[in-house]
Amino acid sequence: MPVIAVAAVSALLAGCTSTKSSGSGGSDISLVKSGKLTTCTHLPYPPFQSKQGKKIVGFDVDIVDLVASALDVKQEIVDTPFEGIQSGEDLNTNQCDVAAAGMTITDVREKNLDFSEPYFEATQALLTPKGKPYKSLADLKGKKLAVQQGTTGESYAQKHAKGAKLVQFEDLALLLTAVKTGQTDAGINDNGVLYDYVKDNPDTAVAAEFDTGEQYGIAVRTGNDALRKKINAVLKDARADGSYDRIYKKWFGTAPKK
Repeated sequence: MPVIAVAAVSALLAGCTSTKSSGSGGSDISLVKSGKLTTCTHLPYPPFQSKQGKKIVGFDVDIVDLVASALDVKQEIVDTPFEGIQSGEDLNTNQCDVAAAGMTITDVREKNLDFSEPYFEATQALLTPKGKPYKSLADLKGKKLAVQQGTTGESYAQKHAKGAKLVQFEDLALLLTAVKTGQTDAGINDNGVLYDYVKDNPDTAVAAEFDTGEQYGIAVRTGNDALRKKINAVLKDARADGSYDRIYKKWFGTAPKK
């Protein structure tokens, strides 16, 4: 325990060397690295963030690029385990300025992070091999259901998938592979990523959706109001000038529901 505490303090002290951003509207915003807006995310999570060659691309990447542009800096992305993101540890130890990881705003997470206004509507969905008779969580009694560690999908399954055996995976790619190869009978995760997956994997299907009413937010360290307010202003402008709709259509193929 003492070793962990010392390490955390050292990381926080290291963060004191951060510099203020340049550009209009960003003079009061301190960043971890000069000239960069550092984003923590967890790969892969297409179409929100994934590797395309050596480059990281996705819906979240393009949205945060708007924030970086407004601050007159470049976005730098750090791939890190999701647990460190949702717990607030990565932000509190100055690993990054923001966290954008297809992350649902929840009461538990709001104790550790400060979120922007919502920027994406989501819900949970069920992925199965195509042709399987699973249309609800009740159908999975006695079956194996893949969940991703630390996600709202896992929480939903723990509450509602009575009688199913939950098999935990660290990231989305492992979960998807487990369903596709028959390691598990089904998997639960956010609908956006599952619909994106079945487009290229026609031997799988989204068998059901569950109306969980989730919303994604971009997170900052608790108390970092200057950066949070800047993100909110950028999101508001993007919706007003059509930038948000353009990015949404680029990654999802249709305009967002109004």
